[in-house]
Amino acid sequence: MNDLFHFGEGNNKQTKTKTMSTEAPVNKILLVILAIILPPLAVGLKSGIGKSFVINLILTILFWIPGVIHALIVIL
Repeated sequence: MNDLFHFGEGNNKQTKTKTMSTEAPVNKILLVILAIILPPLAVGLKSGIGKSFVINLILTILFWIPGVIHALIVIL
C-alpha cells in the first residue's frame, strides 16, 4: 500500500511542474489585460504599493494612456 501512495505523490509532482510552467505566460497575459483596463491595479499586483504604483496612479488620473504605457513598461 505504501507503494501506491508514493506512486500517487510522484504523479502529483509531475502534474504540478507541468501546470507551473504554463501558469507564467497566463499570469503575464492577465497582467497585460489588467494594465489596459486598470493600470494602477496591474502595477500594484506586479511590484507592490510603492513609487511605481503612485506614479502610475497619478499618470492614470491625469491621462489614461500614459498610465497604460507606464503599466506595460513595469509589467514587461
